[in-house]
Amino acid sequence: MRIGVIGAGGLGGTLARQLAKLDHQLLIANSRGPESLALLAAEIGATPASVVEATETADIVIISIPTKAVTDLPRRLLAEVHDSVVVVDTCNYHPELRDGRIDAIDGGMLESEWVTQQLGRPVIKAFNNIFSESLLENGMPSGTMGRIALSVAGNPADARTTVLHLVDDLGFDPVDGGGLDDSWRQQPGTPAYCQDLGAEALRRALVEADRSRIAKYRAREEARIRRSIAAQTVDKLA
Repeated sequence: MRIGVIGAGGLGGTLARQLAKLDHQLLIANSRGPESLALLAAEIGATPASVVEATETADIVIISIPTKAVTDLPRRLLAEVHDSVVVVDTCNYHPELRDGRIDAIDGGMLESEWVTQQLGRPVIKAFNNIFSESLLENGMPSGTMGRIALSVAGNPADARTTVLHLVDDLGFDPVDGGGLDDSWRQQPGTPAYCQDLGAEALRRALVEADRSRIAKYRAREEARIRRSIAAQTVDKLA
């Protein structure tokens, strides 16, 4: 397939790298322009592109940028893209650490519902609930014991199925997380978030999530990230 990845940070860059290994035709873009991606693209076998170029002829478009940056994408970016194109949202909302407050999300709108609203296109929530290091290092062939599972949520169902197949191809057990209404079950801090669980354990974690605790889940995850950053700083000073 022809896949456009918008965002070349830890997760976006890793996704592009792993997908290129599967012989997909990769276009990679960021806010700084294709020139800034020449070295990375050459290394992984992708084509550096502008954000618009990355979407124009893609079968799949992966948005892997900070949530706040979604509003900085070109207006009507996906307006002319064919309805068959699958749009994947890997974004995670971190209001205190990175994104600032987004009133609609703080008021109860699901993160990927908000992204859908900004893009004007349905999105599939995927790859937001795995650390880039695990995505890079822990994929295994289908049928391997101990394979990590990843959940995929969103509409329409055929687009979700496409992404579920992509998860499998990348070396992870695909778990159908339902429609976009259930995408909150894999948002930051939930039991299913970045735990490297097997398929059955992941399904249980998705069910165990409590929607009334979304804000608490998110705050707990941001606190964990702060502790991790502090520990890394101490290690560098030691």
